[in-house]
Amino acid sequence: MQSCRVFSNEHLLAPRRVDDVYNFAVEGKPFMINPFKKHLFKLAFLVFIAGCSSNPTTESSSYPETINYPQTTAPVKPIIPVQPKIPSYSSSGSYGSSYGGSYGTSGNYADSYAVKSFIRHMVQTHGFSESYLEGLFAQAQRLDSVIKLEGPSSSNSGPSRPGSWSRYRGKFLTEQHISNGVEFWRDNAEAISRASSSYGVDPEYIVGIIGVETYFGKNIGKTCVFDALTTLSFDTFRRSKYFQSELENFLLMTREEGYNPRQPVGSWAGAMGLGQFMPSSFRKLAVDFDRNGRRDLWQPYDAIGSVAHYFSRNGWDYKSPVAQPASGSYGSSVIELSTYEGMEYWLVHPNFKVIKRYNNSNKYAMAVHQLAQAIKSRYQYSQVGANY
Repeated sequence: MQSCRVFSNEHLLAPRRVDDVYNFAVEGKPFMINPFKKHLFKLAFLVFIAGCSSNPTTESSSYPETINYPQTTAPVKPIIPVQPKIPSYSSSGSYGSSYGGSYGTSGNYADSYAVKSFIRHMVQTHGFSESYLEGLFAQAQRLDSVIKLEGPSSSNSGPSRPGSWSRYRGKFLTEQHISNGVEFWRDNAEAISRASSSYGVDPEYIVGIIGVETYFGKNIGKTCVFDALTTLSFDTFRRSKYFQSELENFLLMTREEGYNPRQPVGSWAGAMGLGQFMPSSFRKLAVDFDRNGRRDLWQPYDAIGSVAHYFSRNGWDYKSPVAQPASGSYGSSVIELSTYEGMEYWLVHPNFKVIKRYNNSNKYAMAVHQLAQAIKSRYQYSQVGANY
C-alpha cells in the first residue's frame, strides 16, 4: 500500500495547486516545460492523486489517540511499595546487598499447589493482592544450601562431647568480641542508656546479645529472607508449618513497614537484623526506637531498643543476678558445662532463663552472660580512664 505524503508539512516548497507544479524551483533552478508535455504531466498528476485518495494510509488511522483495551476487573494495587527505603548499617554492609552464593535454582513456586493454597490464605485472611503474590512467588529461588542446613540433625541427639563448652565459649569470648563490644557500646551509648532505663534491662546484656548474634552487626547474614522462608516452607518437612507461619508474618511485616519482600537479608533460617529477630518476634517485639516512623532492625538504634524490649517482655529483672559458680551439681537451678579440664557447675537465676528465651541453650545463655560481663568490665575501665 502506497502512502501519499508528498503534501506533508515537511515539504516547505510543495505546490498548492496543480498548475503550480510547473513553476516551483528545484534547488533554486526554475523548471520549464512545453505545452504538450505540460498536458501529459497534468494527466499523470491527476491519476496519481486519484490513486492516493482511493486507498489512503494515515498516521492517525495507524496510531489512534484512544485505545480501547478489553475491560477487566480493576486489579488491586500492590500492597508493598515499589521503591521502599533501604536501611543499611555501615559496619555490616548493606541491608540490600547481594545474597552471596546461596542460590540454587528457580523453585517454580507459582505452579505449586501448596503455594497457591498459601496465597489464597493470605488473600482471604489478610487482604493481599492475589496477582501481586503470584508475581512475587514466581521470582522465588529454591536455596539448596538452606535445605541442607535444615536437614535432619543428629548432632544434638546424643550427650555432649567432652569440652563442648570450652569450644563454644572460644567462639565468643575472644579479644576481638570484647574490644568490638566496647566500641559498639561507646558508639551507641545514648541509645543503650535510654533502652536500659526505658525497659529496665541491664545495658551489658543488650550489648552481649548483639555480640553473640551478629558480632555487633558485622555478620547479619546475606541470604534473601523471602527465598529462605519460601524454601523452608515448601521444600522441607521437619518444620515446614513453623516456617510457613514465619513466612506469613514476614509478608505482613514487609507490608506494615514498607519493605520490598525481596530486599531484606538475614540468616539461612530467616532471622533478621543485628538482633536476629524472626518475623513473628519482629512484629510483636521490634520497636521504632529512633522514632523515624519505621522499625528497622538493621540499624543500631532500633535493634538496641528491640532487644531491650524483648528482654523486658520476657520478664527480665533489672540488676538481678544471672549466673554464679557453684561447687557441685546439687539443686534444680544448677547446670553443668563440659570443659577440657572437667565439668563446670553454675547456679542460674530467672534472668538466665530469660536469655534462653532467645535461644534455648545453656551454652548460648552462658556465652551471652560472660561476654556481657567482660565487655562491661572493659567499658567501665575505659570510661574511668577517659575522665583522667
